[in-house]
Amino acid sequence: MTIDRRRFLGRSASLAVAAAIPAVAAPPPAKVARESGVKLKLGLNAYSFDAPLRAGTMTLADAVHYCAQHGVDALDATGYYFPGYPNVPPDEYIYNLKLTAFVNGVSISGTGVRNDFAVADAAARQKDVQMVKDWIVVAAKLGAPVIRVFSGRVRPEGHTFDEALEWMVRDFKECAAFGKQHGVVVALQQHNDFLKTAAEAIRAIEAVGSDWFGCILDIGSLRSGDPYEEIEKLVPYAVSWQIKENVGRGAAEEPTDLVKIKAIIDRSGYRGYVPFEALGGGDPRIKVAAFLEKIRKAFAL
Repeated sequence: MTIDRRRFLGRSASLAVAAAIPAVAAPPPAKVARESGVKLKLGLNAYSFDAPLRAGTMTLADAVHYCAQHGVDALDATGYYFPGYPNVPPDEYIYNLKLTAFVNGVSISGTGVRNDFAVADAAARQKDVQMVKDWIVVAAKLGAPVIRVFSGRVRPEGHTFDEALEWMVRDFKECAAFGKQHGVVVALQQHNDFLKTAAEAIRAIEAVGSDWFGCILDIGSLRSGDPYEEIEKLVPYAVSWQIKENVGRGAAEEPTDLVKIKAIIDRSGYRGYVPFEALGGGDPRIKVAAFLEKIRKAFAL
């Protein structure tokens, strides 16, 4: 076979130029890929019943029945309230809760753990990575599509934000990869802790760059600037929510404008569960019912 010399040299030169240009990595998935429009399903975060659940006067199965009685679509069954937490519960407990939810027409929309990746001790972080993995398996057994995780309680002394974020992102990537193997999305709840702003949370999510890593949009923990502007920035990354009674402006709190929250959702588009959480003193059964009524009225649900 005869190769034209000029064609060969020209092709070689082109290849040399191409090789000299550094490869540009494809941008990571930054936002949740979903159909346009809005489709909401109400959920109840188990933390609303924190006191009776911790006291043992209420169980997660009781919370499922509460959801069924009040027409709530789903329960976010936080891991703290399973027997033996942070160790995983027995399969019998998991499957009985799953059965109770199923026969009552209530979905288990998620679960969650309390990890801390904002510590310099790599061994401590790895222990929490393993805990997240263990609870990903629990979520899969429950049929829960998402597990809630955190960044860390405080910004570590002696380390910059960027240093801590770098090791944190590695840990989140490991968790997200494991979540993918089990069909469970790992979702970061920004909590006015290590991550304080929408921009910081987005930076972490985009650095992980996985379809299996998203945001639990906690509307009560965005306290830098206008909370509604911060919420709107995070909606495209949200895979679930925590709708709370109050939003914050710095140290001050004010009642949540639920009509404004619904308007943000309508503008931004969101499909999925919107778990809510009622906090503070008083009988949680009464408080949850009252807050649920306000949400239904504002969201027209």
